[in-house]
Amino acid sequence: MRLRITTWNANSVRLREAALRRIVAEIRPDVLCLQETKVEDHRFPHELFAELGFPHRHVHGQKAYHGVAILSKLPLEDCHARKWCGVDDCRHAICRLPGGIELHDLYVPAGGDVPDPEANPKFAHKLAMLRELTDWFADRRGDGARLVLVGDLNIAPLENDVWSHKQLLEVVSHTPVETEGLGALQRAYGFLDAVRTVIPPEKKLYTWWSYRARDWDASDRGRRLDHIWLSPALAPTLVTAEVRRDARGWENPSDHVPVTVELEV
Repeated sequence: MRLRITTWNANSVRLREAALRRIVAEIRPDVLCLQETKVEDHRFPHELFAELGFPHRHVHGQKAYHGVAILSKLPLEDCHARKWCGVDDCRHAICRLPGGIELHDLYVPAGGDVPDPEANPKFAHKLAMLRELTDWFADRRGDGARLVLVGDLNIAPLENDVWSHKQLLEVVSHTPVETEGLGALQRAYGFLDAVRTVIPPEKKLYTWWSYRARDWDASDRGRRLDHIWLSPALAPTLVTAEVRRDARGWENPSDHVPVTVELEV
């Protein structure tokens, strides 16, 4: 069967009903993974997602900050969450889909504004989480699992993942220490960057545009912060991938846009 998985940083799920309805109607995901839900579990809009056709849900949230959610038309099993760096800040949800597919929904810390771990605890936390994730997946390398890792990883790794490689080399999200750390995480398990497999690295590609820009489309100062990776066992199932750039211009948008892959599983 064809399986469509979409990841989207909603930047407060309760503010995005109109966008969520468009995502469901136009992108038609079988599984929708959200980040920055910014809501406690008991206040999550379960009724909306039931209406939209997602009876299976795993939410892991907190008040006002962070939070991840996996919403599915297909049954979910063995749903749980992991914490990193000894901090329970709702950044990683895990569920198993039919066919033994293990789905990881991640929200990596943004890292603040100063790319110095000694001067900026937020940046230090970001790098520490990357290291812990890398070690965890490295310990599993070669286990043959059918893994999908999605989410807002808050790093734009390639030169064409940002509007200006030279100007952003010292800007958090594209500094060498971050891009090298993300590369180490990807290599730790041998993940395939699904989106860049379909859309070649030579092409400029972004998933985030700041709210600060007067005209985000005209200035086009974007970054590719949202990713979907596949394990070696699942990589051959990749059919296509897309980034819905136009969603940044929807009414009351998030600053991120949905990213989708389709798999033949």
